[in-house]
Amino acid sequence: MQSFDHLITTRPHQVRQVLISDLHLSPQEPALVQAFLALLDDCLALPALKRLFILGDWFEVWLGDDMYLSLLKEKRSEDEQIAHWLTPLIAKLKQLRINGCEILVMHGNRDFLLGQPFCNLFGGELISEPYTLAIGQQNYRLEHGDALCTDDKKYQFFRKIMRNRLTQWYLLSKSLEKRLAIADNMRKKSQQNNANKAAYIMDVNDKAVYQAITASDALLHGHTHRPDIHQATTDKKRYVLGDWRLLDEDTRQPKVSAVIGTITDDEHSDDRLNSNNLSSNDTEFELYEFECLIR
Repeated sequence: MQSFDHLITTRPHQVRQVLISDLHLSPQEPALVQAFLALLDDCLALPALKRLFILGDWFEVWLGDDMYLSLLKEKRSEDEQIAHWLTPLIAKLKQLRINGCEILVMHGNRDFLLGQPFCNLFGGELISEPYTLAIGQQNYRLEHGDALCTDDKKYQFFRKIMRNRLTQWYLLSKSLEKRLAIADNMRKKSQQNNANKAAYIMDVNDKAVYQAITASDALLHGHTHRPDIHQATTDKKRYVLGDWRLLDEDTRQPKVSAVIGTITDDEHSDDRLNSNNLSSNDTEFELYEFECLIR
């Protein structure tokens, strides 16, 4: 697996789509936010980039779009809006969309309350899982990955409840303060439960993977924080994106590392550059380690 400090590789004009997951952004982890901003700067410099996929757990926790939209609705001061940690992200994403790059966002297990109104701020689109993406002559199945961890019975029951629209309506009807308290309580219980679980329980189940990949040529997901390329069947692969990790935290120049996906195409015609149709035999999907020095 190749490693790059930037997405501006030796073939920048060939990068057509970028896929990331499990950023777990929060104001408590400014290094991860800085790394995401750096990746967006790279995306803005890629001349042929047409899509950016964020496949779940974009945020460490998301308690509703009003976490940010309330700043606009209540007409807070411009300084207060500018000072919010999400504002720079929205500005760069909006510019990326203006440049012609679609921004497609999928729910994860930590940000399932993310809504289209927030994505509208930068022209993004919420997509449902599974999502089918044609790459070359193959169809890739994209999903966050938590639904594949079927050995974790308690979590799957919890997931079913939390993804229910009635449950989400109930949560969003609570004040933001109460939602924060609920989320904090749920986080503590989750940490306690996970501490007593065997490692395999929190990984994907082979049978679930086989069922998921049956109608596709490849499977791509995140969630497990175990980036790798697996042979799912004799002729089909399972690609796992990585979580964004802060390395060497105690050094003068810590580093954020993440395994991301890129789709490249050797074609250079104007028709190809202005199209999302990646059916060419020259189209390739690869995993890369993206690294960002934190200054």
